[in-house]
Amino acid sequence: MTILLPGAVAFLLSLALVPLARVVSLRLGFMAAPREDRWHRRPVALFGGVAIAITLFLCAVVFRVAAAVPVLVGSAALVFLVGLVDDVLSLKPATKLIAQIIVASILVFFDYRLNWVTSTTLDMLLTLVWVVGLTNAFNLIDNMDGLCGGIALIAGVALLIDLLPGAAGSRAFFEVRYLAILLAATAGFLVYNVHPASIFMGDSGSLLLGFSFAAVTLSAGRQTPGRSDILSIVAGPVLVLLIPIFDTTLVTLSRWVSGRRASQGGRDHSSHRLVAIGLSERRAVVFLWMLAAVGAVLGVGVGNFGQKWSVLLAAAAFLIAMVMFAAYLAGIRVYDDADARARQGSLTPIVVEFMHKRRVAEVLLDFCLVVMCYYAAYRMRFEDPEEFMRNFSMFTKSLPVIVAAQMAAFFAVGVYRGVWRHFGMMDTIVVARGVFFGAAAALIVIIGGFHFFAYSRTVFAIYAVLLLIAVTLSRASFRLVGEFMQRQRHAGRRVVVYGAGDGAGLAVRELSATGADTRIVGFIDDDPRKAGIRVMGYPVLGGYSALAVLINSASIESIVVSARTMTPERLHNLEMMCSEHSVELSRLRVRLEPLVEAAQPPKPSSVHLRQVSP
Repeated sequence: MTILLPGAVAFLLSLALVPLARVVSLRLGFMAAPREDRWHRRPVALFGGVAIAITLFLCAVVFRVAAAVPVLVGSAALVFLVGLVDDVLSLKPATKLIAQIIVASILVFFDYRLNWVTSTTLDMLLTLVWVVGLTNAFNLIDNMDGLCGGIALIAGVALLIDLLPGAAGSRAFFEVRYLAILLAATAGFLVYNVHPASIFMGDSGSLLLGFSFAAVTLSAGRQTPGRSDILSIVAGPVLVLLIPIFDTTLVTLSRWVSGRRASQGGRDHSSHRLVAIGLSERRAVVFLWMLAAVGAVLGVGVGNFGQKWSVLLAAAAFLIAMVMFAAYLAGIRVYDDADARARQGSLTPIVVEFMHKRRVAEVLLDFCLVVMCYYAAYRMRFEDPEEFMRNFSMFTKSLPVIVAAQMAAFFAVGVYRGVWRHFGMMDTIVVARGVFFGAAAALIVIIGGFHFFAYSRTVFAIYAVLLLIAVTLSRASFRLVGEFMQRQRHAGRRVVVYGAGDGAGLAVRELSATGADTRIVGFIDDDPRKAGIRVMGYPVLGGYSALAVLINSASIESIVVSARTMTPERLHNLEMMCSEHSVELSRLRVRLEPLVEAAQPPKPSSVHLRQVSP
């Protein structure tokens, strides 16, 4: 009864109200018109958020939620009205922000606070930032069909799990019911909002979702946490709601660096960047849903098992991975070059200087990896909690030595002179040398200099292996993510590469660098022994006969010949077949073109010996 009946009623009511809201929106002419800075390309009804809100507030009254938590329901109603007015009249960003701050202040006045810090003043300020920030984060992430609603469902279920053990009749009990009703109403709306969407939730829906989630997280932790669990108290909701926070941060920083206003619209969100590198709209949305699910699982784990070191390390690793993923997405071109140059004058010297200091971020990343790997090595060596605590003083004393030695070794061997996008085997060897020399130097200093003879040598072996894996993966991440995204491309010309020999790798790299207009299907090779194997992750589909089948069935649109040797007869037949079926045919050639001839060395002059008479 706590959530099942209210949730079922809300879901069915939302299913019925969303089509009605669409009809009303169409008749009144309140549509989301296509714009240059928006993703959709046809007018779409806007009042999906109205259906969600009517379902939420009606069920809140029927199931006594409004009477039990009037501040929560009343504040949510105010935020909904702000969003609805914006959908109808298009409020200025500053006006919306002021309204959000006012409603957030109402929550704080009635003792809805984060309780992350002991200082009441600071905690109140953090609460205002948290509520307003999350409200706008969900508003910003509502930029593609099904994205905001799906992420709201995933994050909401995680919050629901965290809130469920509420005593019957308590305030938490009715907050759980409120959240269940909201999620059910969102699920009913999502049925009509997945691609291709027939209705949008609008600002009235996205602001309501963001504000409600922020308010529920405030209610989840009214008791001031102690020092032992403050990390889990903070990390739990941050991980659960990470994707909206991630997208908002990425968009805000990108626009700031490019000289744009953070409040202006644009096709520069994380979802748009994923589509820009070749993913279909559906796959981009599902990919972000999956990341949201990982964050939600880790958030629930940290919130309930915060004292487990493995959970905390997994959460930290995920956060670092998300930061690196943000750096990868930030490198995708989404702004017009001419427009960017026109705005270049608005960049401050600090921003320009920061853009040229990427190595600083690389060093900070390695610092975090060193600390994490060393801590994990200690935990793995001393699995028993009591044994770990007995040796914890050794960890704290040796950590500064480890950090200093490792960072110095990385600098000395040239780890910071590599380019991540071209990371290869030789770069891995450089990283391995840095890890080995750093660990060896630290061990010598600790044992020889400080005489820590009771120090476990096994910790160093575990640490070195973990750090080698972590640093290698971090450096290879851009290349791995790029290749993964290349293989997920849904659109583009279907291409096969003729020849799976030495030129195959060069052909794949060249095709991958041409942008999102190419999708590699596989290889064709005349060697029957290669049929069925995989080269660079792509299958060898067969020989010339298999290629003829692909061409005749219109399964491919382009052929790139990478084979260095091909008989003139075979090449002529291939040209005729491609011409007959309108298939593009090209050949990859690599040759050195001399521009300046080397000067010929001068011939040695002959030396004649002439005898001189004495």
